[in-house]
Amino acid sequence: MRDGNSTIPDGPADVSQADQGAGVVGEPGAVQVIVGTDATRIVLSGEVDADLGPELQEATAEAEQVGLPIEVDAHHVTFMDSSGVAFLARLSIRSQHRVRLLRVPPTVRFLLEVTRIGELLDVVEGDESEFQPVGDSTN
Repeated sequence: MRDGNSTIPDGPADVSQADQGAGVVGEPGAVQVIVGTDATRIVLSGEVDADLGPELQEATAEAEQVGLPIEVDAHHVTFMDSSGVAFLARLSIRSQHRVRLLRVPPTVRFLLEVTRIGELLDVVEGDESEFQPVGDSTN
């Protein structure tokens, strides 16, 4: 039996078109920092792992420098390893305010429970904030 990592003399095993188009599993991670009028929102998506480490460090530094309450939107996270858990712990320790974690998928919720990091954060069901990006004219 071969999988996508198995090799044959000419290279890796063939991966079907259906596997390549799945998109959800194996999606590269991304982090975006949005400074609002009353809070800083950090949006995580895809695989939050060691490959995203430098971006997570930058997001922590930026959010810390702004000094507003921090919200982390985890809605689009498909995978998280210890790098993501460490990021959440670091945010909760460095922030002057209690960090809010929004729209937590089951995979992340499991990690929060197992590692007990969830005790350091306010886990919010859905997106109950009234986040307003700086420069947003909607009222």
